[in-house]
Amino acid sequence: MSVAMVFDDFPEELLDTLPDQPLPAGPFDRAELDAMPDDGRRHEIVDGMLYVSAAPGLIHQRVVLRLAIVLTSVCPPDCEVVVAPFDVALADDTVMEPDVLVARRCDLTSRDLPAAPVLAVEVLSYSTRLYDTHIKRERFERAGTPHFWVINPVANPDEAHLVAWTLGPDKRYEQVADVKGNDPFTTEDPFPVTVVPADLVRD
Repeated sequence: MSVAMVFDDFPEELLDTLPDQPLPAGPFDRAELDAMPDDGRRHEIVDGMLYVSAAPGLIHQRVVLRLAIVLTSVCPPDCEVVVAPFDVALADDTVMEPDVLVARRCDLTSRDLPAAPVLAVEVLSYSTRLYDTHIKRERFERAGTPHFWVINPVANPDEAHLVAWTLGPDKRYEQVADVKGNDPFTTEDPFPVTVVPADLVRD
């Protein structure tokens, strides 16, 4: 049975001190997701499991905005860059909101993206690190999303970190980049672009 997983930004050593709260039973579907109240948190479902995460912080949002600007500046006319909150509806039991995505314009609707994006990017938060790098990455891989990036938005620009994967011939992700600080990540896919992790976080 699927249940809700709630991610909040509590220090790990304090998690055991939090009161137990009943979690609703699942599995969950799109209709139930749409009926949830707007409480300022992100609600996603992956294979019927509900994941709830806290609103992101300043550095996270700085990275999202700056990356979107970089991608938009070189995005071809047949694609569009979109930032969260915007649903990627892969199935009735799987609706995710990557922090930044690139999609073919022909695949987009006014409500959501009912297909795999060309690129999905997750900007890590303390509480959602494992969820972003494992559960969401695996689900985007399974959906056939050609490119998946993860950015660790460390406040020190020299430590900001970007890892990129691309679908290989076996339809599994292969790591194609692991850069930090002022080292540039230059790629031709899904279109020519250069991203410098440090530039995404410095104030």
